[in-house]
Amino acid sequence: MADGGGPGRVTLSGVGLAALLLILILASLYFFVVQPYWFPVLASVHGGRIDSLFGTVLVVSGVVFIIVQGMLGFFVARYGQSGNERASYWHDNPKAEAFLLISTAVILTVLVFMGQRVWASIYFVDAPADALVVQVTGEQFQWNFHYPGPDGAFGRTDTAMITAANYIGLDRSDPPAKDDIVVLGEMHVPSGRAVRVRLRSKDVIHSFFLPNLRVKQDAVPGMGIEVWFTPTRPGTYEIACAELCGLAHYRMKAILTIDDSQENFNKWLQQKAAEQ
Repeated sequence: MADGGGPGRVTLSGVGLAALLLILILASLYFFVVQPYWFPVLASVHGGRIDSLFGTVLVVSGVVFIIVQGMLGFFVARYGQSGNERASYWHDNPKAEAFLLISTAVILTVLVFMGQRVWASIYFVDAPADALVVQVTGEQFQWNFHYPGPDGAFGRTDTAMITAANYIGLDRSDPPAKDDIVVLGEMHVPSGRAVRVRLRSKDVIHSFFLPNLRVKQDAVPGMGIEVWFTPTRPGTYEIACAELCGLAHYRMKAILTIDDSQENFNKWLQQKAAEQ
């Protein structure tokens, strides 16, 4: 096919490379279908929408991947060299280029709008009025969790009052703060009830990451950022920091416990209140 008019010939090296591409395609399909290394167990309502969107994007890109790699393998195996080939030239094909451009633009536009819809359902929809509110403060290298007491109001905090024993600078002389509960490295929420998290940072940028709940939100110094979710699967899960925040970033983690009922969650709050 040196001059663009011949049939070409099959070569051993071409068949070998085509076989490698075929193995790559089959391995990719296997990992997609069997899913041995997939997301952790889902434990939130909105996480299902995120997983569905991810699967859609993966299927679309996977189909394109198989087509492109399959064609590449075919041409590599089918058209080999004999040592005296010359490059051939042909004019472009406006119709083919227009088709590829328009179809790609349509597919990407649809995917973008699907992503925006999921994003809006998480960040542009208010949490229910009865949502549990928890103030989470990140610092090098730990997570602090602040719960309001029976009065439902958070006490005043002041950075000037931060000590080794008062991680967030809670002013206990403030009446609403007298029954507040501050916990280090341990967060509890009840299953089936919406949770509003107010994120803050004492030093550098951290990232509040709940893999099982599909929640990841940066905590930025000087800002209060809210994110909310509804846990659905009782159990114990990891809270990680997904932002490189210093030398000991690797040990900045905490435990999230989703209690199976509001009653058990209240018991845990009472226990922590008694300890404090």
